[in-house]
Amino acid sequence: MAGDQLNVLNALDVAKTQWYHFTAIIVAGMGFFTDAYDLFCISLVTKLLGRIYYHVDGSVKPGNLPPNVSAAVNGVAFVGTLTGQLFFGWLGDKLGRKKVYGMTLMVMVICSIASGLSFGNKPKTVMTTLCFFRFWLGFGIGGDYPLSATIMSEYANKKTRGAFIAAVFAMQGFGILTGGVFAIIVSAIFEARFPAPAYQVDALASTVPQADYVWRIILMVGALPAAMTYYSRSKMPETARYTALVAKDAKLAASNMSKVLQVEIETEHERVEEITRDKSQSFGLFSKEFMKRHGLHLLGTTSTWFLLDIAFYSQNLFQKDIFSAIGWIPPAQTMNAIQEVYKIARAQTLIALCSTVPGYWFTVAFIDIIGRFAIQMMGFFFMTVFMFALAIPYEHWTHKENRIGFVAMYSLTFFFANFGPNATTFVVPAEIFPARFRSTCHGISAASGKLGAMVGAFGFLYLAQSPDKNKTEHGYPPGIGVKNSLIVLGVVNLLGMVFTLLVPESKGKSLEEMSGENENNDESNSSSSNNNNQNSTVSAA
Repeated sequence: MAGDQLNVLNALDVAKTQWYHFTAIIVAGMGFFTDAYDLFCISLVTKLLGRIYYHVDGSVKPGNLPPNVSAAVNGVAFVGTLTGQLFFGWLGDKLGRKKVYGMTLMVMVICSIASGLSFGNKPKTVMTTLCFFRFWLGFGIGGDYPLSATIMSEYANKKTRGAFIAAVFAMQGFGILTGGVFAIIVSAIFEARFPAPAYQVDALASTVPQADYVWRIILMVGALPAAMTYYSRSKMPETARYTALVAKDAKLAASNMSKVLQVEIETEHERVEEITRDKSQSFGLFSKEFMKRHGLHLLGTTSTWFLLDIAFYSQNLFQKDIFSAIGWIPPAQTMNAIQEVYKIARAQTLIALCSTVPGYWFTVAFIDIIGRFAIQMMGFFFMTVFMFALAIPYEHWTHKENRIGFVAMYSLTFFFANFGPNATTFVVPAEIFPARFRSTCHGISAASGKLGAMVGAFGFLYLAQSPDKNKTEHGYPPGIGVKNSLIVLGVVNLLGMVFTLLVPESKGKSLEEMSGENENNDESNSSSSNNNNQNSTVSAA
């Protein structure tokens, strides 16, 4: 198969692991570090926003964001992300990966800073401003998904490609961890500097005016890691696969990769022209030929990412609600506003440290050994098992002496999400589609995932409420409770196992082999060889 590839692509496939691979991981990975920090840090401060802007005089409990406001604040970035994944995914195939890569980063930097600003001090004004900028923050973050995955897949060698793409995605774990640690530090500093009584002691005094700075600082710091990598991104050359197979510039592809790999690579104008003339590879996205070759693959990548994100984001965004339900975080009225931020951040940081981060790096270590399919199937299986193990004896876990066991089981669901489908759903779409659709198809798959995230995030707000209307949070209708919500998530994970059967294994194969871009070259070369043999026979006769 290598003999049918362009030399520049074969050189990338067989290249030994070099410094440029690690540079690409860091540059692309810092975007994902920022993505995770920005998307998940909002869950650390939503309770604080409720206390500051929606305090009700005489209420037994601190203020909460109204359901519609909470849904908007938590979900608007997902809407932006979904839009950005589709738009920048498509643009990455039209203009090139490099040109679009810098755009997404600047949007992220500007909107991270702007998220901490507000035009006015009334609740409606503050929330409107926050939602507006978080939508555009999500738009920039969305573009990072298809572009980072595609760039890393097109730079990597085929032996360790899965580990490199997974390592980029694994930076999410450090982003979540850093968000939690930074929130702990900021809240600890403010608590020491501006002590306040618990809400039940003095409702008004429990939220000091300076608390308004806490959430702003936490959100705005997300701009720093993205800004630090802008220069490095601007200096990355366009990938050889885009330059040769999509832009049809064999000379530039060979020149760029000669510098990167530090070897001489022959320019193959004739081969590129041959590929350009090959009409069998000129079918369009969603054409009959595309659906015949890649339709089931696209269904597999979109459906599994959709189902995974329903479970993953409903757990991640609402950890604080689950921890409160089992008593791991004290009742809100027993704390002041800043103490509550500290306790929520501490709980989420422990989960990230014990399960989220290790899960990502287990995938990096094993993805090119046991394969994408096995890891994804195993991950969905264990997520299903642990969800049901949490849900069915739920009353048992709510007793004080069993709380540590609950947290351990809950952590294991996160571990197998990350050593499982949360990583593989990101990796596989960057490997199995043709170069001219690769970024677009990854964007479509990722957007399907964000649609699932919205279902999980919005749905869980209501589903997890107590069936007893007297025990629901202010403004929420009765739901089905945490126990039944966990059962629903278990069923979702079970469906993920079923749809994983549609996803092909790409371990150890070149991108052109997976996408079928070599097939007709093989047939053409075979046909040419047969003709030459026939001519030789005639001449001999």
